Amino acid sequence: MSDTQTRIDQLVKSHDIVLFMKGSASFPMCGFSGRAVQILKACGVDPKAIHTVNVLEDNEIRQGIKDYSNWPTIPQLYVKGEFIGGSDIMMEMYQSGELQQVLDAKA
Repeated sequence: MSDTQTRIDQLVKSHDIVLFMKGSASFPMCGFSGRAVQILKACGVDPKAIHTVNVLEDNEIRQGIKDYSNWPTIPQLYVKGEFIGGSDIMMEMYQSGELQQVLDAKA
């Protein structure tokens, strides 16, 4: 595992909710990242409880997270070390009630 993959692995495993995104929870820098934060808020997650990683600040993380998850897009949500998906999957899971169950079960 590369240094970048090790850093990502530590981030994912050391926080309950990790969102790799463009920008931050308080200042998303793309529509998909903003939507991901809004979905988490709609599920009752305190924005302070979301550990965000701004991929725009680190090109190694930006590419590395795609390799880590084998998922081509950002944002990416992890809950208790488990990859959940990007904003489209988050929206589908939110609409079906599944995301709330994952967040409650993992809290």
